[in-house]
Amino acid sequence: MRFRNLKKNNKTTHIKESEKLVYAPYSYRVKAFITDMFMIYAPILYAITYVVMSGKDDFQSSQAAPFAAVALYGVIYAILLAKFAQTPGKKAYDIKVVDGKSGKNIGFFRAIFRFAMFLFTATTLLGLIIPFYRRDKKALHDLICGTIVVAVKKIV
Repeated sequence: MRFRNLKKNNKTTHIKESEKLVYAPYSYRVKAFITDMFMIYAPILYAITYVVMSGKDDFQSSQAAPFAAVALYGVIYAILLAKFAQTPGKKAYDIKVVDGKSGKNIGFFRAIFRFAMFLFTATTLLGLIIPFYRRDKKALHDLICGTIVVAVKKIV
């Protein structure tokens, strides 16, 4: 068999595998993000502000405290994505973050990189507008990392 034909057959199998996945609506992704902010990030901020530091004045005057809170949130987020492909918010809305080609869970370092790219795309706002113009609803950080957000159950 010629390499050209073999390559053509490979592409069609990847397309068929990705068609089995149902892309999650962008509204569910936003709701899951807000849920994660309340369930994961808010307790981290509270613990750093009142347990580690002596109150809100110390937290507000510190430059390291907000960075530590975001870094800790990123590590927890990456652990949850690597192990379960879901955070509590994503689980509440029955969506998962998986590899775009294989449909399997992503690794820890890829999840950390995805989180860092999310922070970058959120600051530019361009990356968060892209899903409105794409059929597969991929944001810029999903395009960079090769991930997709899919629905666990078929959404009617």
